[in-house]
Amino acid sequence: VPRPAPWGPAWSPPKAAARPTSSIWLRSGISPVAHAAHILSPAWTAAASCLWTDGEGAPSPFFPARAAATPGRNPKTPGIIMDDRILLDAGSGGRASQRLISQCFMRHFSNPLLDRMDDAALLDIKGPLAMSTDSYTVTPLFFAGGSIGTLAVHGTVNDVAMLGARPRYLSCACIIEEGLELSILDRVVADMAAAAQTAGVHIVTGDTKVVPRGMCDKIFINTTGVGEIFASPVPSGHAARPGDAVLVSGALGDHGLTVMGSREGLSFLTDVASDSAPLNHMIADIITACGEVHVLRDPTRGGLATTLNEIAEQSSVCIDIEESLLPVHESVRNGCSFLGLDPLYLANEGKCICILPQDRAEAALRAMQASPYGKEATIIGRVAEDGKPGQVRLRTRIGGQRLLGMLEGAQLPRIC
Repeated sequence: VPRPAPWGPAWSPPKAAARPTSSIWLRSGISPVAHAAHILSPAWTAAASCLWTDGEGAPSPFFPARAAATPGRNPKTPGIIMDDRILLDAGSGGRASQRLISQCFMRHFSNPLLDRMDDAALLDIKGPLAMSTDSYTVTPLFFAGGSIGTLAVHGTVNDVAMLGARPRYLSCACIIEEGLELSILDRVVADMAAAAQTAGVHIVTGDTKVVPRGMCDKIFINTTGVGEIFASPVPSGHAARPGDAVLVSGALGDHGLTVMGSREGLSFLTDVASDSAPLNHMIADIITACGEVHVLRDPTRGGLATTLNEIAEQSSVCIDIEESLLPVHESVRNGCSFLGLDPLYLANEGKCICILPQDRAEAALRAMQASPYGKEATIIGRVAEDGKPGQVRLRTRIGGQRLLGMLEGAQLPRIC
């Protein structure tokens, strides 16, 4: 007779059911061994609770045997992942990853370069090149005038264009939180595809990772852009010269205030919308019309004031701007007044600063105003002949003068 264990009875009382896991085989009642041996068998199809469709409720062209109707499922949502939510398996590199890539990302991003599905994209591109990378963590994911998907394309496209380049290709890397609704991911990816089409660029390579719940906030996106430089000389933050005119392509602060209003549910900001837009075509028109452009920058985080300070420091010049000439929508001005914010420090996602010789300012202004994204463009100041290098001076509406410093910290966190 076996001896009883000295620390207690041989059998323990029943315990509560284990916490549900993210594994497909555990959530479907199939052991890992059975999963490995029968992943494509009819038995797997019957046991698993996944529904595989093409996004319209029809059997998937990739896995037709699994497209059995399941009560309570939304037939309009692509049933790529169990319960219409992303699981850790989708970032494993296996079949679940392939299904997510083919039925979500490839469905929206498909182009001849991406469709090769090699480890790297084969690009036909000639130098000199401009390259930029940026990561996007905005919350909420969707807001008036845009989304994290449109920002991920517009932001990187605009950065490449500011160097006098024509953006051509983008990469896209997504870090997705386990449990994210598939419909949300599909909407983000669709927004990226539409933004890329408008900008005239192709997304040619990418990566997808899924992390456990709480390790990121829904989805973070990184994009890298490459473009061919055509401007000569190449615009640079180091190239501002005394006597240059300073232009801005439109109203300031829309994006930052919109994201804050959406995040906090501020009803009095419902008539404010993000300015997120691709500026590469407008930039090309400016360079073509003017020839010589000294500086092109997009005033994103930190806003106009911080970006002008960066230019003044890099070029060792003093910049003067006129408060009465600064374009700010009345709704943004009122919202900032109520919340104690300064629109000159709010982020923009569809504006550019252009600094160029004074005699070419009118040509640049006409080129901006001819674009749908530059209708409110204006000349706001000039690079001073005197003054302390690195300073930005604002002449107020009543004739006074104050210094605009660089933003010290985050006025509004996670706005892009």
